[in-house]
Amino acid sequence: MQVTKTSSAPLAILLAAEAMNVLDATITQVAGPAIHADLGGPASAIPWFGAAYTLPFAVLLITGGRLGDLLGRRRVFLSGVAVFALASVCCAFAPGTGVLIGARGVQGMAAALVIPQTIGLIKVLFTGPALAAALGWNGPVVGLSAVSGPLLGALLTDLVSWRAAFLVNVPISIAILVAARLLPEDRAERPVRLDVPGTVLVSLGVGLLVFPLIDKWDWRQFAGGAAVLVLFALHQRNRRNPLVEPSLFARRGFPAALVASALFFSVMNGLMLMVVLHQQLDEGLGVLTSGLTLLPWSSGLAVSSWAAGRWLVPRYGLRVAFAGLTLLLAGILLATVGPLLPALGIGGLGLGLFTVPFFTTALAGVRPQETGSAAGLLNAVQQLGATLGVAVFGTVYLRGHSPAQAFSLAAALVIATMAATALMRPRAL
Repeated sequence: MQVTKTSSAPLAILLAAEAMNVLDATITQVAGPAIHADLGGPASAIPWFGAAYTLPFAVLLITGGRLGDLLGRRRVFLSGVAVFALASVCCAFAPGTGVLIGARGVQGMAAALVIPQTIGLIKVLFTGPALAAALGWNGPVVGLSAVSGPLLGALLTDLVSWRAAFLVNVPISIAILVAARLLPEDRAERPVRLDVPGTVLVSLGVGLLVFPLIDKWDWRQFAGGAAVLVLFALHQRNRRNPLVEPSLFARRGFPAALVASALFFSVMNGLMLMVVLHQQLDEGLGVLTSGLTLLPWSSGLAVSSWAAGRWLVPRYGLRVAFAGLTLLLAGILLATVGPLLPALGIGGLGLGLFTVPFFTTALAGVRPQETGSAAGLLNAVQQLGATLGVAVFGTVYLRGHSPAQAFSLAAALVIATMAATALMRPRAL
């Protein structure tokens, strides 16, 4: 993946912010028990060290994307980075679990302002082949950051303190704010207004879907969330300034991308949690060792995403995504009968091969006025899928402490991801 020298610095700024925000979604996944041991409080608080971030992040992503269209993407991006830095300081110096969970919630809200703007600003900075190359970096950064979060959290917790996992965000945020002059200001070409009723409906609907996945499985809340989202969809059809542009659904490629994203990230995040639980609860490994178990997973993603962007995707396009899913499936099947570390390495290679062409293809046909909606919606579905994966895989594993059951579920979801991906751009095959 190549971009011009003049635009590489702004791209690096945007990707650094994206990586920081995505890392923090999973950084407490391994360190949760250590945080609880230090701060005290009920054991039921441990899942909320991560969930307090994920819930507002998923709920507000669509609104965050629309605010960028309305107020200017650079302005909203920088506001989110500044709030994220302040919330990180509060997390690092939290005296108890209540303060930490509250500060994590503010972090999640700030991340929902930052993430949708990165795609919008990339589409301003680049055009033509350079745009495809720049978008090609988005997938690897998101994927590598997500799988590296538990590893980084484990390293910092073991070598320094869990508080260092939050303090590391501060210098990164300051550097981004200082370099912000390199970013262009941008907003939607035509005047837009914030759809307040739509914002309330989508936030309530997504919240009702995500909350029972995190806390307690309550199908009444889940069904209520689905019903509210149906009301939201009906509400959007008759709005002059909809929160989500209906034109995104006029082409089947984008809805298919949403389904593929939810399935893929549910597998990626769910398997990470299952591996960590197995290593700590059944194998008796410590925080650092269980975190290092994920190193082949993240290393494979890093290597294959670089190769995909450099050589494979420009030549073979979306075919590379199917090669990646095939490798991921092979790694999952190997894990059921063979050693875990090589299987994770093979699966990691598949992750990287999928993410590069997937994000490029999903966003290739998005028009400027659709950018905020598309970015917010794609990221919201990604977070919803990740949360669903953590809930489902965690439940499946803890019921029987059988990795084989979780791997079988993952294999079925990868096959479903293949089917959804095939609908994105059938002519590319």
